[in-house]
Amino acid sequence: MTTTMTPEVVVGVRSHLDVEKIRRDFPALHQKVYGKPLVYLDNAATSQKPQAVIDAITRFFTIENSNIHRGVHYLSEQATRAYEEARVKVKEFINAREAREVIFCRSTTEGVNLVAQSFARRLVKPGDEILITAMEHHSNIVPWQILCEQTGAVLRVAPINDAGELLLPEFEKLLNPKTRLVSVAHISNALGTINPVEQIIETAHRRKIPVVIDGAQAAPHLKIDVQQLDCDFYLFSGHKMFGPTGIGVAYGKAHLLEAMPPYQGGGDMILSVTLEKTTYNVIPHKFEAGTPNIAGTIGLGATIDYLAGIGMENIAAYEQELLEYGTEKLSSIPGLRLIGTAKKKASILSFVMDGIHPHDIGTILDREGIAVRTGHHCAQPVMQRFGVPATVRASLAFYNTKEEIDALVAGLLEAGKVFG
Repeated sequence: MTTTMTPEVVVGVRSHLDVEKIRRDFPALHQKVYGKPLVYLDNAATSQKPQAVIDAITRFFTIENSNIHRGVHYLSEQATRAYEEARVKVKEFINAREAREVIFCRSTTEGVNLVAQSFARRLVKPGDEILITAMEHHSNIVPWQILCEQTGAVLRVAPINDAGELLLPEFEKLLNPKTRLVSVAHISNALGTINPVEQIIETAHRRKIPVVIDGAQAAPHLKIDVQQLDCDFYLFSGHKMFGPTGIGVAYGKAHLLEAMPPYQGGGDMILSVTLEKTTYNVIPHKFEAGTPNIAGTIGLGATIDYLAGIGMENIAAYEQELLEYGTEKLSSIPGLRLIGTAKKKASILSFVMDGIHPHDIGTILDREGIAVRTGHHCAQPVMQRFGVPATVRASLAFYNTKEEIDALVAGLLEAGKVFG
């Protein structure tokens, strides 16, 4: 068998994960909903947490609880050490050049807003252009719309085809001397499309245009190498990658972060303060005002340790197996149409069924213990592009099984019977 490696996904590799062993690490998976075993297929919204992450957070609050960077006592030193060790773990996870390029924030959404207001706002002027794609999450649309309203810049949108793939020639045509920034999703949350981000970045950089990557859906599923990608910013969230809520990462190249003003003011982002003037701290602390989510950050570090123990390449290979199996099974259901059929996809199955509203499907599945997401998935322009008000989205993780996909199929067939 021939094995082909790409930066985005492993093709032709069969995984050897002990999924049953992995499932034992996730206590939430072993419960019943309405008397049925839980089938959790809502991972693109938020993923479940392994016991190791839960234990790390509990240990912090039980033993190490203290504020960081400000204390000389033992607990503060322990908390600070764990917090900064998590930063180093993130640096290694995404292969950043330096740990100081890792900024902790609340989420991918806050990361996009940070880049928009601290980096891009100084870059754009009236008539300048910011380029995104038609498959973006609202979090990678609204902050740029706000910036355009503030500056008089124009938001341009690269189109996608009927499979949900970016039309690269059209994208390249939209790059012009007025383009000041490109911001794209690594993986579409509504379609599962894996964008050719390396090619997008190289194309933009030839024109000296900086690139922001929304990695919220990619970080849980793919091996990320920001140096290989050469992106200027890469943003992701802990809660979608088996870590806590309320913690995210904004990676930026050091020379860009150093030139950017603070996004928020307050404690810990200063070197000195007088009533006349403030001198700002060095990066990354310049962008981490106030008491941070210390427990969440430590939990994120534990998450990275857990994922490293499994291997992101193994995760990607297994999830591709699940995706192929799920695509085949769902495609056989009468009246079901998959929304998003890109050649390169991550483990997301979005679909509609003839004559049945997605919310009704979701309700029937819920009574069978099957958790999916229904609605526009904070991607209303995607729904408009495909002419549907909403979809059902089953999003897979490495702890899911083919048997759970079979349960989903059975639930969908039942929905078809109920609604005729």
